[in-house]
Amino acid sequence: MWFLSLGLSCFGAVLGQIFYFLPQTVLEEVIPGPTENSRIRTSDSRFWRFMNPGPFNLKEHVAITIMASTASSSALAISIFAARISITTLIGSQLIGYGLAGITRSFLVYPTFAVYPQLIPSVQLFDALHRGKEAVMQKKRLNFFWIIFVGIFVWEWFPTLTGICIFCLANRRSAWFTRIFGGAAGNEGLGVFSISLDWAYVGSSGGTIGALFAPLSTQLSLYGGCLVCIIAFCACFAANTWNTQNFPFLTQLLFYENGTQYNQLAILNSDFTLNKEKSAEQGLPWYAASQLLFKISRTMYIGAAVTHFFLWHFKTVVGIIRDYKTKQCDDAHYRRMKVYKEISNWWYIVILLVTAAISLGRCYAAKSGLPWWGFLLALLFAWMFVPVIGQLNATVGAAIPGKPVANMYFTMYGWNPFTQALNLLRDLKLGQYTKLPPRVTFTVQAIGAIVGGLLNFIIAKVVINSQRNILLEVQETNVWSGQQVQSYNSDAISWGALGKPLYAPGTPYAFVPYMLLVGLLFPIPFWLLHKKYPKVGFNFVFTPVLVAKLGFLSVGINSAVFTRFGVTIFSQYYLRKYRAGWFRKYNFLLSAALDGGTSVMIFVYTFAVGGGSGRVTPFPTWALNPKGNPDYCKRLSK
Repeated sequence: MWFLSLGLSCFGAVLGQIFYFLPQTVLEEVIPGPTENSRIRTSDSRFWRFMNPGPFNLKEHVAITIMASTASSSALAISIFAARISITTLIGSQLIGYGLAGITRSFLVYPTFAVYPQLIPSVQLFDALHRGKEAVMQKKRLNFFWIIFVGIFVWEWFPTLTGICIFCLANRRSAWFTRIFGGAAGNEGLGVFSISLDWAYVGSSGGTIGALFAPLSTQLSLYGGCLVCIIAFCACFAANTWNTQNFPFLTQLLFYENGTQYNQLAILNSDFTLNKEKSAEQGLPWYAASQLLFKISRTMYIGAAVTHFFLWHFKTVVGIIRDYKTKQCDDAHYRRMKVYKEISNWWYIVILLVTAAISLGRCYAAKSGLPWWGFLLALLFAWMFVPVIGQLNATVGAAIPGKPVANMYFTMYGWNPFTQALNLLRDLKLGQYTKLPPRVTFTVQAIGAIVGGLLNFIIAKVVINSQRNILLEVQETNVWSGQQVQSYNSDAISWGALGKPLYAPGTPYAFVPYMLLVGLLFPIPFWLLHKKYPKVGFNFVFTPVLVAKLGFLSVGINSAVFTRFGVTIFSQYYLRKYRAGWFRKYNFLLSAALDGGTSVMIFVYTFAVGGGSGRVTPFPTWALNPKGNPDYCKRLSK
């Protein structure tokens, strides 16, 4: 387990799930084990017993997956500012989230209501690989998994599958056709009625909302938000709201009012603090309407999540905490876990305090400009939102001034621990589902965070150095994109250096902070309607998901949205309702196979020909891999 955990942590979570028949089985047969100890010197027998204590089992497999999963999510801080971050800062920000997760596990992991639908494919895969392998049905499920896995691995090598746009094939000269129907390249268009055959984009709509496993009500809330997003983006651009026709339709960059890219360095001192005189000369930056609507949606999301929690889940969480204190948690999986020694909350508290102290020290050592009270305020925000967003993630499978560098650090310690805590809570639930001892889960998570931090730091530097030009572009390729870094960088300037003047009363963006209040009020009408009409289904409208997706299409490749919606209806409605037997046996296994094969292909492609190793080997240009946009839509300068 230790050998494979550390190795597979280099590659990410999915590889820990799918390499059962090759690395583990081979090692089990090749490495001398207990049955061969009679042929090994006594001094060596303990070493080989440690390396191979017996047949590879489910719990070892789960431990490997959890460590690899933790490692794969350790690069969040890299997205904020790879150039200035240190290893200790990176690892510290992850382990703070680990402490938060452990303390809240009593009501976000143990109870039955914390389902974590995104874990179901993994649990079914473990079941198929390890339990009853000699049974006819299990053999069929295993064969099904491997056929799909190999098939999608081969299929994903065809680059044209990202997006097929019939409208653009009919009219390659229309800018509006590109904006509305295009979407196969980064920041190209909204992807309306585009067809995507690329599971890397079809399978998951970002984060934990997967087409084959997220509940139908969650996904309908998501696509409801997408519909409003499409209408709002097009209406704002057509009406030239906020001078948006001066800027690209989809972009995360800042601009002058005339449409040229904003020179961020021109308003900063050498220590990256705001120079007010230079700022007055340059003027305030402008957003594209799509990026502004994205920020409005995420501001509303914060408020909507808080209100949604208190309206729908507060009493439930309070009752769970009360039952936990009186030892009354009746979850079947939790009761079976009582045979193992539990982890004391003090372990998590110590990790939280130690890593917080290290991180605070790094803030001052790096001269970040973030004061101690700002650091503590960031942690307070993270602490407040772990239960609020955590219950949403656990039940429906959905998660989301004057010194720019200080603002980046605040973001890292306010947002990064929170998102890491959600990932770790998910892995704690996986351990409970598969009966992995809590102390083993604790250990592999902590080591995974450290190993992942080191490896992701190295890989990030390689990618940034080899793909720098593409990462700086407004419209990226369908392989590499700098959208995350561009967005964080723009936020550092707009919210950090220029936060007060940009959103001050009388400015075009003065209303944006007040969208938090709108978000707070947004869930209330749905709650009242449910109280009056309880049979209509207003309780299935997940308002945080709905408002968060009002800006969902503002970035990236959007050609898969409508295809994903079709897959969702087919899986979560048709199969679940009319083919329930097949759905239970194969649907989630299908999701695991498609995700696994796609992830392995992406890994191989990235380092073999995609530039992850520092060298790019492009595919030949031909009819199915054209120059420009892959879907033949007109390439736009704005």
